Amino acid sequence: MTMTTAPASLKQTILGNGGVTFLSWFLPLLILLFFVESSIQQEEAASHGSIKNVAFSKKNTSAIARKLLQSTDDGDANRIGNECTKDDIVIFQGSTAPLPNGIPTYTVQIMNVCVSGCSISNIHVSCGWFSSVKLINPTVFRRQTYDDCLVNDGEPLGPGEGLSFEYSNTFSYPLSVSSVACC
Repeated sequence: MTMTTAPASLKQTILGNGGVTFLSWFLPLLILLFFVESSIQQEEAASHGSIKNVAFSKKNTSAIARKLLQSTDDGDANRIGNECTKDDIVIFQGSTAPLPNGIPTYTVQIMNVCVSGCSISNIHVSCGWFSSVKLINPTVFRRQTYDDCLVNDGEPLGPGEGLSFEYSNTFSYPLSVSSVACC
């Protein structure tokens, strides 16, 4: 059994064109796979209830107060009665860019999602031993005692209004509304 080798010109053609052809389809395929994988990770995070990765990015370093659209009728169609509840206050929290010394930073947005007719004041949040390396305006958010933080200096948040702040700590605090007062 004898083996023959391919002529040099054939080797040049196969290797020369094959190398370029290989790179011309492999690199775009690699880039496409990267985007598909990151998209799948975001969908998995969203399906597991973690909006942190989807709603907050490194570019989201601050938030501003927003107003929800007002309804044309006299209240929320899904509401039974006119009283507000602590469920009308929603807290969103997500990671933002860390401080220059590497301490993680988190953005918190607190919103009154009641569409009309329910200003809510004396909003108290369960916050554990909340503390921050980065100073927070105490009229916006402050810890009064263990597991009791006051929002907006006790002043009302109108329908559709919100506020936001950033804090820095080695970990995020679980924040949840503990009590409110209807105005």
